Amino acid sequence: MVTTASNPPNNNRKLRWLRDLGPGLITGASDDDPSGIATYSQAGAQLGFRPCWVMLLTYPLMAAIQEISARIGRTSGAGLAANIRRHYPGWAAQLIVFALGVANTINIGADLGAMGDGVRLLIGGPVLLYTLVFGILCAAAQILVPYAKYVALLKWLALSLFSYLLTLAMIAVPWGAVLHGLFVPTFSPDPRFWSTLVAVLGTTISPYLFFWQASQEVEEIAATPEREALVRKPRQADNALQRIRVDTYTGMAFSNVVALAIMITTAATLHLSGTTNIETAAQAAAALQPLAGRFAAAFFAIGIISTGLLSVPVLAGSLAYAVAETRGWPQGLARLPHRAKGFYGTIAAATLGGALFNFSPVSPIKALYWSAVINGLVAVPVMVIMMLISGDRRVMGKFGVGGWLRALGWLATLVMAGAAVALLWTSFAAR
Repeated sequence: MVTTASNPPNNNRKLRWLRDLGPGLITGASDDDPSGIATYSQAGAQLGFRPCWVMLLTYPLMAAIQEISARIGRTSGAGLAANIRRHYPGWAAQLIVFALGVANTINIGADLGAMGDGVRLLIGGPVLLYTLVFGILCAAAQILVPYAKYVALLKWLALSLFSYLLTLAMIAVPWGAVLHGLFVPTFSPDPRFWSTLVAVLGTTISPYLFFWQASQEVEEIAATPEREALVRKPRQADNALQRIRVDTYTGMAFSNVVALAIMITTAATLHLSGTTNIETAAQAAAALQPLAGRFAAAFFAIGIISTGLLSVPVLAGSLAYAVAETRGWPQGLARLPHRAKGFYGTIAAATLGGALFNFSPVSPIKALYWSAVINGLVAVPVMVIMMLISGDRRVMGKFGVGGWLRALGWLATLVMAGAAVALLWTSFAAR
């Protein structure tokens, strides 16, 4: 009788925990986009298990900075770009949003191209046609699907990342070497090591994720009648901040476990077989087939397509939020398209512009590299401003970020500043 009586509350707690997963889970899952998969594949193929420890380093840093961005949105009731526009010079917001637009559009193009390559690996056919179809599909879904259904769809797409755990389960892994790489940090004077290290940091801590999660918290306020910004309804703070922490830390943990699985998979197969020249996620999937088998390669390719369907809308949506908030336009996925024309127009332009980028003579590999450079450079000033906003009583009232979370946020900012300097140094050293 005791067990029976205690089951309903336990089940209710589990269901509530699952319901609470939202902006943080989607943000974390979208971090493992096809471009990120390519970066983790390169790291494993080139350096083996040596960079695995980086994922332990990035987890607390990315979780802290994402929690801070979410708290800014939930506390102030306004997105990150809106807060920058209100409290900092207009040119700063415009410059940041312009750089974000360039980086996101290129990233969208690279992701859509990788998705097209993934389909070609599975069934053959014209890559550019698949790329264009995916671009239209992603833009149409954000514009036409109602917000509640769209968010539920993104949550289900997050489950597609389990395909990389299945791929890992299909191969032989020297776990002793993995544990050594995970818990014993190693360094190398090789410029490739540092450029790969910087690329991994830049992939896991990206500006578009900050804008997306802050704005999604604002969307959740609008979509849930009983919720209000914490500066207006302080009594909601305890539950709201606890939900944000659980959601964010779960999402970031999921993201890093998947990234580590990709790194281990490519290290245990491609690196150990001498295949180190991997530039795209699709190349990694193709190279896996003779080493790990057809099913492992297929799961890897399916993961590229599914994560692209999740990440492209987040990239386009984060840019649309930033542009609309900076310009004071009506914005939000909960609004009907004719009531937020500029917002939805930005989504369509960024997505289709990224798709058409694949038809240009510009090398997608070089374009993605420069996208990473821009993201790495933009992340630093955005993170500095975020940290200043998070402690500003005009914005946060009595809910300013302090203590260990503030310390981790500043540490993440310093690490990204060092990564930006290292990225520039390795760029010039390679010339």
